[in-house]
Amino acid sequence: MNDLCVLGLGYIGLPTASIFATKGKRVLGVDVSPTVVETINSGKIHIQEPDLDVLVRAAVQSGNLRAATVPAPAAVFILAVPTPFHVQPDGTRLPDLSYVEAATRSLAPHVRTGNLVILESTSPVGTTEKVKAWLEAELARCGLALPPDILYAHCPERILPGQMLKELVSNDRIAGGLTPAASVRAKALYEIFCTAQIFLTDARTAELAKLTENAFRDVNIAFANELSLICDRLKIDVWELIRLANRHPRVKILQPGPGVGGHCIAVDPWFIVAAAPAEARLMRTAREVNDHKPHHVVAQVRAAAAQHAQPVVACLGLAFKANVDDLRESPAVEITAALAAAGLPVLAVEPHVRTLPPSLAGKATLVSLEEAVASANVIVLLVDHRAFGSLSLADLAGKALIDTRGQIR
Repeated sequence: MNDLCVLGLGYIGLPTASIFATKGKRVLGVDVSPTVVETINSGKIHIQEPDLDVLVRAAVQSGNLRAATVPAPAAVFILAVPTPFHVQPDGTRLPDLSYVEAATRSLAPHVRTGNLVILESTSPVGTTEKVKAWLEAELARCGLALPPDILYAHCPERILPGQMLKELVSNDRIAGGLTPAASVRAKALYEIFCTAQIFLTDARTAELAKLTENAFRDVNIAFANELSLICDRLKIDVWELIRLANRHPRVKILQPGPGVGGHCIAVDPWFIVAAAPAEARLMRTAREVNDHKPHHVVAQVRAAAAQHAQPVVACLGLAFKANVDDLRESPAVEITAALAAAGLPVLAVEPHVRTLPPSLAGKATLVSLEEAVASANVIVLLVDHRAFGSLSLADLAGKALIDTRGQIR
Protein backbone atom coordinates (compact mmCIF):
# COMPACT_ATOMS: atom_id res chain seq x y z
CA MET A 1 0.00 0.00 0.00
CA ASN A 2 1.13 3.56 -0.68
CA ASP A 3 2.20 5.80 2.17
CA LEU A 4 0.57 8.80 0.49
CA CYS A 5 -1.85 9.47 -2.33
CA VAL A 6 -1.74 13.07 -3.58
CA LEU A 7 -4.69 14.16 -5.71
CA GLY A 8 -3.85 17.02 -8.07
CA LEU A 9 -0.36 17.30 -9.58
CA GLY A 10 -0.20 21.02 -10.24
CA TYR A 11 1.82 23.81 -8.65
CA ILE A 12 1.17 22.50 -5.12
CA GLY A 13 0.52 18.79 -5.46
CA LEU A 14 3.55 17.93 -7.60
CA PRO A 15 6.21 19.52 -5.35
CA THR A 16 4.51 18.07 -2.27
CA ALA A 17 4.30 14.56 -3.70
CA SER A 18 7.89 14.71 -4.93
CA ILE A 19 9.43 15.92 -1.69
CA PHE A 20 7.66 13.21 0.31
CA ALA A 21 8.98 10.65 -2.19
CA THR A 22 12.55 11.88 -1.85
CA LYS A 23 12.18 11.46 1.90
CA GLY A 24 11.52 7.76 1.44
CA LYS A 25 7.72 7.70 1.32
CA ARG A 26 5.88 5.65 -1.30
CA VAL A 27 3.72 8.19 -3.10
CA LEU A 28 1.02 7.85 -5.74
CA GLY A 29 0.27 11.12 -7.51
CA VAL A 30 -3.14 11.39 -9.16
CA ASP A 31 -4.18 13.76 -11.92
CA VAL A 32 -7.14 13.77 -14.30
CA SER A 33 -4.85 14.56 -17.25
CA PRO A 34 -3.27 11.49 -18.89
CA THR A 35 -0.65 13.79 -20.42
CA VAL A 36 0.40 15.07 -16.99
CA VAL A 37 0.57 11.50 -15.67
CA GLU A 38 2.69 10.34 -18.61
CA THR A 39 5.01 13.34 -18.29
CA ILE A 40 5.64 12.76 -14.58
CA ASN A 41 6.13 9.01 -14.96
CA SER A 42 8.85 9.79 -17.50
CA GLY A 43 10.61 11.90 -14.86
CA LYS A 44 9.71 15.21 -16.46
CA ILE A 45 7.53 18.15 -15.44
CA HIS A 46 4.66 20.04 -17.07
CA ILE A 47 5.06 23.31 -15.12
CA GLN A 48 7.98 25.68 -14.80
CA GLU A 49 9.60 26.02 -11.39
CA PRO A 50 13.31 26.29 -10.51
CA ASP A 51 14.81 22.88 -9.60
CA LEU A 52 11.44 21.11 -9.65
CA ASP A 53 12.59 19.01 -12.61
CA VAL A 54 15.53 17.74 -10.57
CA LEU A 55 13.30 16.88 -7.61
CA VAL A 56 10.71 15.06 -9.73
CA ARG A 57 13.33 13.13 -11.65
CA ALA A 58 14.97 12.00 -8.41
CA ALA A 59 11.60 11.02 -6.91
CA VAL A 60 10.59 8.98 -9.97
CA GLN A 61 13.98 7.33 -10.39
CA SER A 62 13.95 6.29 -6.73
CA GLY A 63 10.79 4.30 -7.42
CA ASN A 64 8.94 6.16 -4.67
CA LEU A 65 6.84 8.39 -6.94
CA ARG A 66 4.52 7.25 -9.67
CA ALA A 67 1.49 8.90 -11.22
CA ALA A 68 -1.92 7.62 -12.25
CA THR A 69 -5.32 8.94 -13.24
CA VAL A 70 -7.17 7.21 -10.40
CA PRO A 71 -6.39 6.93 -6.67
CA ALA A 72 -5.44 3.79 -4.78
CA PRO A 73 -5.31 2.81 -1.10
CA ALA A 74 -2.87 4.79 1.03
CA ALA A 75 -2.27 5.69 4.65
CA VAL A 76 -2.68 9.40 3.90
CA PHE A 77 -4.66 11.18 1.20
CA ILE A 78 -3.78 14.78 0.30
CA LEU A 79 -6.23 16.86 -1.76
CA ALA A 80 -4.39 19.53 -3.76
CA VAL A 81 -6.94 20.31 -6.48
CA PRO A 82 -8.12 23.72 -7.78
CA THR A 83 -10.68 25.86 -5.95
CA PRO A 84 -11.80 28.52 -8.47
CA PHE A 85 -14.87 30.73 -8.22
CA HIS A 86 -18.08 31.49 -10.13
CA VAL A 87 -18.81 35.12 -11.03
CA GLN A 88 -22.34 36.21 -10.09
CA PRO A 89 -24.34 38.94 -11.92
CA ASP A 90 -23.59 41.46 -9.13
CA GLY A 91 -19.85 40.81 -9.44
CA THR A 92 -19.59 38.66 -6.33
CA ARG A 93 -17.46 35.57 -6.69
CA LEU A 94 -18.73 32.38 -5.09
CA PRO A 95 -16.36 29.46 -4.45
CA ASP A 96 -16.48 26.45 -6.75
CA LEU A 97 -15.73 23.33 -4.70
CA SER A 98 -16.62 20.86 -7.44
CA TYR A 99 -13.00 19.72 -7.87
CA VAL A 100 -12.60 19.13 -4.13
CA GLU A 101 -15.89 17.24 -4.00
CA ALA A 102 -15.02 15.06 -7.00
CA ALA A 103 -11.58 14.24 -5.62
CA THR A 104 -13.05 13.43 -2.20
CA ARG A 105 -15.73 11.14 -3.59
CA SER A 106 -13.12 9.28 -5.66
CA LEU A 107 -11.52 8.14 -2.41
CA ALA A 108 -14.54 6.12 -1.25
CA PRO A 109 -13.41 2.71 -2.60
CA HIS A 110 -9.90 3.20 -1.19
CA VAL A 111 -10.19 4.55 2.37
CA ARG A 112 -9.29 2.26 5.23
CA THR A 113 -9.39 2.33 9.02
CA GLY A 114 -7.16 5.04 10.48
CA ASN A 115 -6.61 6.95 7.22
CA LEU A 116 -5.69 10.64 7.37
CA VAL A 117 -7.38 12.87 4.77
CA ILE A 118 -5.70 16.27 4.35
CA LEU A 119 -7.15 19.18 2.40
CA GLU A 120 -4.31 21.39 1.15
CA SER A 121 -6.38 23.32 -1.38
CA THR A 122 -7.12 26.87 -0.25
CA SER A 123 -10.78 26.69 0.66
CA PRO A 124 -13.70 28.54 2.27
CA VAL A 125 -14.31 28.05 5.96
CA GLY A 126 -16.09 24.76 6.57
CA THR A 127 -14.72 22.90 3.54
CA THR A 128 -12.85 20.31 5.60
CA GLU A 129 -16.14 19.47 7.29
CA LYS A 130 -17.68 19.11 3.83
CA VAL A 131 -14.89 16.75 2.80
CA LYS A 132 -15.84 14.47 5.68
CA ALA A 133 -19.54 14.69 4.77
CA TRP A 134 -18.91 14.05 1.05
CA LEU A 135 -16.76 11.02 1.73
CA GLU A 136 -19.26 9.52 4.15
CA ALA A 137 -22.11 10.19 1.70
CA GLU A 138 -20.21 8.53 -1.15
CA LEU A 139 -19.44 5.49 0.96
CA ALA A 140 -23.14 5.19 1.78
CA ARG A 141 -24.13 5.67 -1.88
CA CYS A 142 -21.76 2.88 -2.91
CA GLY A 143 -23.01 0.59 -0.16
CA LEU A 144 -19.61 0.58 1.54
CA ALA A 145 -19.09 0.53 5.28
CA LEU A 146 -17.58 3.61 6.90
CA PRO A 147 -14.10 2.63 8.16
CA PRO A 148 -13.55 3.73 11.76
CA ASP A 149 -11.13 6.38 12.93
CA ILE A 150 -10.65 8.34 9.70
CA LEU A 151 -9.01 11.67 10.52
CA TYR A 152 -9.47 14.95 8.62
CA ALA A 153 -7.30 18.08 8.59
CA HIS A 154 -6.66 21.27 6.66
CA CYS A 155 -2.97 22.06 6.11
CA PRO A 156 -2.75 25.03 3.71
CA GLU A 157 0.39 25.62 1.69
CA ARG A 158 2.28 28.91 1.89
CA ILE A 159 4.64 28.69 -1.06
CA LEU A 160 5.48 31.30 -3.67
CA PRO A 161 5.90 30.44 -7.36
CA GLY A 162 9.56 30.80 -8.23
CA GLN A 163 10.62 29.82 -4.69
CA MET A 164 8.41 26.79 -4.12
CA LEU A 165 10.98 24.21 -3.11
CA LYS A 166 12.74 26.52 -0.67
CA GLU A 167 9.53 27.75 0.94
CA LEU A 168 7.96 24.29 1.04
CA VAL A 169 10.67 23.32 3.50
CA SER A 170 11.37 26.57 5.34
CA ASN A 171 7.97 28.25 5.82
CA ASP A 172 5.90 27.79 8.99
CA ARG A 173 2.73 25.76 8.50
CA ILE A 174 -0.62 25.24 10.17
CA ALA A 175 -2.17 21.85 10.89
CA GLY A 176 -5.88 22.28 11.54
CA GLY A 177 -7.79 19.11 12.28
CA LEU A 178 -11.45 18.37 12.76
CA THR A 179 -10.16 16.74 15.94
CA PRO A 180 -7.01 17.33 18.03
CA ALA A 181 -5.78 13.87 17.03
CA ALA A 182 -6.00 14.83 13.35
CA SER A 183 -3.99 18.00 13.96
CA VAL A 184 -1.26 16.09 15.77
CA ARG A 185 -1.00 13.42 13.10
CA ALA A 186 -0.91 15.98 10.29
CA LYS A 187 1.85 17.87 12.10
CA ALA A 188 3.90 14.70 12.41
CA LEU A 189 3.48 14.04 8.68
CA TYR A 190 4.75 17.44 7.54
CA GLU A 191 7.64 17.29 9.98
CA ILE A 192 9.10 14.70 7.60
CA PHE A 193 10.33 17.54 5.39
CA CYS A 194 9.33 20.87 6.98
CA THR A 195 12.13 22.43 9.05
CA ALA A 196 10.02 25.37 10.26
CA GLN A 197 7.38 25.44 12.97
CA ILE A 198 4.04 23.71 12.50
CA PHE A 199 1.23 25.17 14.58
CA LEU A 200 -1.78 23.19 15.75
CA THR A 201 -5.29 24.58 15.50
CA ASP A 202 -8.76 23.54 14.37
CA ALA A 203 -9.76 23.16 10.72
CA ARG A 204 -11.98 26.25 10.49
CA THR A 205 -9.28 28.51 11.92
CA ALA A 206 -6.71 27.02 9.55
CA GLU A 207 -9.00 27.63 6.59
CA LEU A 208 -9.61 31.26 7.53
CA ALA A 209 -5.93 31.82 8.36
CA LYS A 210 -4.90 31.03 4.78
CA LEU A 211 -7.63 33.22 3.34
CA THR A 212 -6.67 36.02 5.74
CA GLU A 213 -3.02 35.94 4.70
CA ASN A 214 -3.93 36.53 1.08
CA ALA A 215 -6.67 39.05 1.83
CA PHE A 216 -4.15 41.08 3.87
CA ARG A 217 -1.82 41.24 0.90
CA ASP A 218 -4.68 42.06 -1.45
CA VAL A 219 -5.81 45.02 0.67
CA ASN A 220 -2.27 46.41 0.77
CA ILE A 221 -1.82 46.01 -2.98
CA ALA A 222 -5.17 47.75 -3.50
CA PHE A 223 -3.89 50.74 -1.51
CA ALA A 224 -0.89 51.00 -3.85
CA ASN A 225 -3.04 50.55 -6.95
CA GLU A 226 -5.50 53.17 -5.77
CA LEU A 227 -2.59 55.56 -5.18
CA SER A 228 -1.50 54.98 -8.77
CA LEU A 229 -4.97 55.94 -10.01
CA ILE A 230 -4.92 59.09 -7.88
CA CYS A 231 -1.43 59.97 -9.12
CA ASP A 232 -2.51 59.55 -12.74
CA ARG A 233 -5.37 62.00 -12.10
CA LEU A 234 -3.09 64.52 -10.35
CA LYS A 235 -0.13 64.13 -12.76
CA ILE A 236 2.22 62.82 -10.05
CA ASP A 237 4.86 60.09 -10.43
CA VAL A 238 3.51 57.32 -8.20
CA TRP A 239 6.88 55.59 -7.97
CA GLU A 240 8.54 58.74 -6.67
CA LEU A 241 5.64 59.33 -4.28
CA ILE A 242 5.87 55.86 -2.77
CA ARG A 243 9.65 56.03 -2.53
CA LEU A 244 9.41 59.23 -0.50
CA ALA A 245 6.44 58.13 1.64
CA ASN A 246 8.27 54.91 2.52
CA ARG A 247 11.05 56.96 4.12
CA HIS A 248 8.74 57.24 7.11
CA PRO A 249 9.89 54.61 9.64
CA ARG A 250 6.40 53.12 10.03
CA VAL A 251 5.22 53.26 6.41
CA LYS A 252 5.82 50.47 3.91
CA ILE A 253 3.62 50.95 0.84
CA LEU A 254 3.80 48.17 -1.73
CA GLN A 255 4.38 48.76 -5.43
CA PRO A 256 1.40 49.19 -7.76
CA GLY A 257 0.90 47.11 -10.86
CA PRO A 258 -1.58 46.32 -13.64
CA GLY A 259 -3.83 44.35 -11.27
CA VAL A 260 -3.55 41.23 -9.13
CA GLY A 261 -3.27 37.70 -10.44
CA GLY A 262 -2.47 34.16 -9.41
CA HIS A 263 -4.73 31.58 -7.89
CA CYS A 264 -4.35 32.90 -4.34
CA ILE A 265 -4.51 36.66 -3.87
CA ALA A 266 -6.92 37.26 -6.73
CA VAL A 267 -9.29 34.52 -5.54
CA ASP A 268 -9.13 33.88 -1.80
CA PRO A 269 -10.53 37.19 -0.49
CA TRP A 270 -13.76 36.44 -2.35
CA PHE A 271 -14.19 33.33 -0.19
CA ILE A 272 -14.26 35.56 2.89
CA VAL A 273 -16.60 38.04 1.21
CA ALA A 274 -18.97 35.22 0.23
CA ALA A 275 -19.00 33.88 3.80
CA ALA A 276 -19.57 37.25 5.51
CA PRO A 277 -20.67 39.81 2.89
CA ALA A 278 -22.00 42.40 5.35
CA GLU A 279 -18.80 42.43 7.38
CA ALA A 280 -16.13 42.06 4.66
CA ARG A 281 -16.61 45.56 3.22
CA LEU A 282 -12.93 46.53 3.06
CA MET A 283 -11.93 43.23 1.46
CA ARG A 284 -14.65 43.55 -1.18
CA THR A 285 -13.55 47.10 -1.98
CA ALA A 286 -9.91 46.02 -2.26
CA ARG A 287 -10.90 43.28 -4.68
CA GLU A 288 -12.91 45.77 -6.74
CA VAL A 289 -9.97 48.22 -6.85
CA ASN A 290 -7.57 45.53 -7.99
CA ASP A 291 -10.02 44.03 -10.47
CA HIS A 292 -10.58 47.50 -11.96
CA LYS A 293 -6.90 48.25 -12.51
CA PRO A 294 -6.59 46.28 -15.80
CA HIS A 295 -9.42 48.38 -17.27
CA HIS A 296 -7.51 51.54 -16.35
CA VAL A 297 -4.39 50.21 -18.10
CA VAL A 298 -6.37 49.31 -21.21
CA ALA A 299 -7.74 52.85 -21.34
CA GLN A 300 -4.20 54.25 -21.07
CA VAL A 301 -2.96 52.05 -23.90
CA ARG A 302 -5.88 52.83 -26.18
CA ALA A 303 -5.32 56.55 -25.62
CA ALA A 304 -1.64 56.15 -26.55
CA ALA A 305 -2.50 54.03 -29.59
CA ALA A 306 -4.93 56.67 -30.81
CA GLN A 307 -1.98 59.00 -31.35
CA HIS A 308 -0.65 56.73 -34.12
CA ALA A 309 -2.15 56.28 -37.57
CA GLN A 310 -1.13 52.61 -37.59
CA PRO A 311 -0.63 51.54 -33.99
CA VAL A 312 1.08 48.30 -33.09
CA VAL A 313 1.02 47.41 -29.39
CA ALA A 314 3.65 45.23 -27.69
CA CYS A 315 2.59 43.71 -24.37
CA LEU A 316 5.63 42.68 -22.39
CA GLY A 317 4.78 39.82 -20.05
CA LEU A 318 1.75 37.57 -19.62
CA ALA A 319 2.46 35.79 -16.33
CA PHE A 320 0.78 36.95 -13.13
CA LYS A 321 4.16 37.72 -11.52
CA ALA A 322 7.79 38.05 -12.51
CA ASN A 323 9.97 35.17 -13.67
CA VAL A 324 7.35 32.38 -13.69
CA ASP A 325 5.18 30.75 -16.36
CA ASP A 326 1.98 30.86 -14.28
CA LEU A 327 -0.81 32.66 -16.17
CA ARG A 328 -3.64 31.94 -13.72
CA GLU A 329 -5.89 34.97 -13.18
CA SER A 330 -3.17 37.11 -14.77
CA PRO A 331 -4.11 40.77 -15.29
CA ALA A 332 -1.51 40.87 -18.06
CA VAL A 333 -3.44 38.26 -20.03
CA GLU A 334 -6.69 40.14 -19.38
CA ILE A 335 -5.19 43.41 -20.62
CA THR A 336 -3.63 41.83 -23.70
CA ALA A 337 -6.92 40.13 -24.61
CA ALA A 338 -8.87 43.37 -24.15
CA LEU A 339 -6.50 45.28 -26.43
CA ALA A 340 -6.78 42.63 -29.10
CA ALA A 341 -10.57 42.64 -28.73
CA ALA A 342 -10.50 46.40 -29.31
CA GLY A 343 -9.05 45.75 -32.76
CA LEU A 344 -5.45 46.71 -32.03
CA PRO A 345 -2.61 44.66 -33.54
CA VAL A 346 -0.98 43.09 -30.48
CA LEU A 347 2.43 41.50 -30.10
CA ALA A 348 2.84 39.47 -26.90
CA VAL A 349 6.22 38.80 -25.29
CA GLU A 350 6.42 36.10 -22.62
CA PRO A 351 9.80 34.38 -22.35
CA HIS A 352 8.46 31.70 -20.00
CA VAL A 353 5.86 30.14 -22.33
CA ARG A 354 6.02 28.62 -25.79
CA THR A 355 2.39 29.07 -26.81
CA LEU A 356 -0.30 31.62 -26.10
CA PRO A 357 -3.14 30.74 -23.72
CA PRO A 358 -6.54 29.95 -25.31
CA SER A 359 -7.87 33.44 -24.55
CA LEU A 360 -5.17 34.93 -26.80
CA ALA A 361 -4.81 32.24 -29.48
CA GLY A 362 -5.43 33.77 -32.89
CA LYS A 363 -5.82 37.24 -31.37
CA ALA A 364 -2.23 38.19 -30.55
CA THR A 365 1.15 37.10 -31.87
CA LEU A 366 3.83 35.65 -29.59
CA VAL A 367 7.19 37.22 -30.49
CA SER A 368 10.62 37.85 -29.02
CA LEU A 369 11.43 41.00 -27.09
CA GLU A 370 13.67 42.21 -29.87
CA GLU A 371 10.96 41.79 -32.50
CA ALA A 372 8.37 43.50 -30.32
CA VAL A 373 10.55 46.55 -29.65
CA ALA A 374 11.48 46.83 -33.33
CA SER A 375 7.91 46.48 -34.63
CA ALA A 376 5.68 48.22 -32.08
CA ASN A 377 5.11 51.92 -31.54
CA VAL A 378 3.25 51.42 -28.22
CA ILE A 379 5.09 49.44 -25.52
CA VAL A 380 3.22 48.16 -22.47
CA LEU A 381 5.34 46.69 -19.68
CA LEU A 382 3.01 44.38 -17.74
CA VAL A 383 5.40 42.05 -15.90
CA ASP A 384 8.81 42.93 -14.46
CA HIS A 385 10.58 39.83 -15.74
CA ARG A 386 14.36 39.79 -15.43
CA ALA A 387 14.44 39.32 -19.20
CA PHE A 388 13.09 42.87 -19.58
CA GLY A 389 15.52 44.41 -17.10
CA SER A 390 17.95 45.68 -19.73
CA LEU A 391 15.34 47.85 -21.46
CA SER A 392 15.98 51.57 -21.21
CA LEU A 393 14.19 54.71 -22.30
CA ALA A 394 16.82 55.10 -25.02
CA ASP A 395 15.79 51.71 -26.47
CA LEU A 396 12.21 52.97 -26.72
CA ALA A 397 12.88 56.41 -28.13
CA GLY A 398 9.99 57.65 -30.23
CA LYS A 399 7.59 55.06 -28.86
CA ALA A 400 4.76 55.48 -26.38
CA LEU A 401 5.51 53.67 -23.10
CA ILE A 402 3.00 52.52 -20.49
CA ASP A 403 5.10 51.04 -17.67
CA THR A 404 2.79 49.44 -15.13
CA ARG A 405 5.69 48.20 -12.99
CA GLY A 406 7.92 51.27 -12.80
CA GLN A 407 10.82 49.24 -14.16
CA ILE A 408 11.95 51.46 -17.01
CA ARG A 409 12.97 54.64 -15.22
